[in-house]
Amino acid sequence: MAQFTHPPPPLPEFKVRLARPDLAAWTAGNAGVPGIVTRDSDRPGPHVALLSLVHGNEIAGAIVLDRLLRAGLMPAKGKLSFAFVNLAAFDRFDPQRPTASRFLDEDLNRVWDETILDGPRHTIELDRAREVRPFIETVDVLLDLHSMLWPSEALILSGVPAKGQALAKAIGTPPLVVADHGHVNGRRLIDYPRFASPATPHTACLVEAGQHWEATTVDTMLGSVAGLLRHVGVVGPDAPLPPPSRRSGVRMATVTAAVTAMTSNFAFVQTYRGGDIIARRNTLIAMDGETEIRTPHDDCLLVMPALRPSRGHTAVRLGRFVEG
Repeated sequence: MAQFTHPPPPLPEFKVRLARPDLAAWTAGNAGVPGIVTRDSDRPGPHVALLSLVHGNEIAGAIVLDRLLRAGLMPAKGKLSFAFVNLAAFDRFDPQRPTASRFLDEDLNRVWDETILDGPRHTIELDRAREVRPFIETVDVLLDLHSMLWPSEALILSGVPAKGQALAKAIGTPPLVVADHGHVNGRRLIDYPRFASPATPHTACLVEAGQHWEATTVDTMLGSVAGLLRHVGVVGPDAPLPPPSRRSGVRMATVTAAVTAMTSNFAFVQTYRGGDIIARRNTLIAMDGETEIRTPHDDCLLVMPALRPSRGHTAVRLGRFVEG
């Protein structure tokens, strides 16, 4: 048994380089749910929803939606909704303690299981999911805007369905698409049956646009939104959006294993960055207590490694590139 001798990486000081947006103009909403603003073209077309603040400290998405609302972005057909989801956690955001307001009671992006939503349990986030759920049931295409704590290449998570993968590739920004099954500790919104079931036409993707509090993350999110809205065809040529991306083609990867931290002593053997590729199969990348974590195949993509994972939470997903 190999012995892990590297100390865990020190927790860095996370710099907040973004100003907290003032959302007072939007928190009442106009769609029957606080924090959700819908603009209707009064012409037939899909209902497209852009979501931010599913995690209360991921303010880049809120900055993007606030900017587009203030710029007067309107759909040329169908409906376009802008959602600020976990307002209660966002209200607690403190740039001196920026990691403390991801959620208040539980992760709002792990409760989208119908059994949980219909069950008897109550938390701040679960009750908010129930409040938002009727709106979600009207959405045809959903883009969930997220950012990351640890350094990583930006990517789009498509979930398993082929329709999600096709949408993610069509968005094109960022140009890395990862198809995965989600987390063992709860279903994400993109895993909700309305979007995940192959029997429905409705589709959702999740953008992980970069580190939480960096200006480049805002830019990537704007590119993702522009790519989605142009692909779906709900905006006109004069929409206040960045120009189409000139990046090279999309890369597609499928998650072959999701590594969950089973002990409180999970540690990587070195400080990896999301997007790193481990060339050789069976390379030791981490120790979970006394259990070795090794790559299952050559050219193994590390998807969003959490350098300080909590027990029972995803530490890293391992992916294989596939033909796009």
